[in-house]
Amino acid sequence: MIKRNKRLPLIISSSLVGLLVIMALFEPLLMPNDPYATNIAMKLQGYSAAYPLGTDHLGRCILSRLIAGAKVSLLTTFSILIVTIIISLAVGITAGYIGGLVDTVLMRLCDILLALPNFIFALVIVGTLGGGLFNMFIGIVCVTWVWYARLIRNMVLSLKEAQYVKYAQVTGVSRLNIARVHILPFVFPQILLLKLIGLGSTILLISELSFLGLGVTAPMAEWGMMISDSKTYLLSNPMLMFIPGVMISLTVLIFNWFGDTVRNALDPKTL
Repeated sequence: MIKRNKRLPLIISSSLVGLLVIMALFEPLLMPNDPYATNIAMKLQGYSAAYPLGTDHLGRCILSRLIAGAKVSLLTTFSILIVTIIISLAVGITAGYIGGLVDTVLMRLCDILLALPNFIFALVIVGTLGGGLFNMFIGIVCVTWVWYARLIRNMVLSLKEAQYVKYAQVTGVSRLNIARVHILPFVFPQILLLKLIGLGSTILLISELSFLGLGVTAPMAEWGMMISDSKTYLLSNPMLMFIPGVMISLTVLIFNWFGDTVRNALDPKTL
């Protein structure tokens, strides 16, 4: 049972994540205006009842674009989470359990990729493939699965020496069934927890690539792109950059806090 002093932070952080998810799922009901409707006559307007956070340089509602951007960022982030976990589990379990030449080849590949800075590597991949949401997705997946695969491999190396795994081998259970029944249930929760902690960095990487014009393409709303579109107005109207920047920072902080509270709540030393 989770201690009371750890329950409150978990509840609060989970509620904040829930609010972000609700904002992404029910965006049509929450947006006061069409986020893609331009009205040059209303450009760079201040706060008003019709435009609670004002308008951008094309007369689009900033609040509506923030809400629309939440869907893009969160949907992309959770998609990357799922695909990264699948690849990491497949590579890590294969390398750790089969061993030998397979392990050597896969781990040397991981070593090469780990030697490259994540952002620079993602930048090269997306720049080579071309901008766009799908290419950005591929680029981020390529740089995020490696560390988790190596970690899974190390877990599997210790697990396959366990008595229950050796007993299953002696009794003729296939390697696939041993991996599925005796190894995967132990490895998966730990990797999922680590990925939850790393969601904030994924959101930040999405925003960075979109800011550079290598992620989401116009006119799709995304927080990093909103900052990029507002560079020209940094001195005359800094709120155009400040508002999506604050939204990115808050989202990253919320997911980092959520990951930490989940880890602390499940830590057996503190239960």
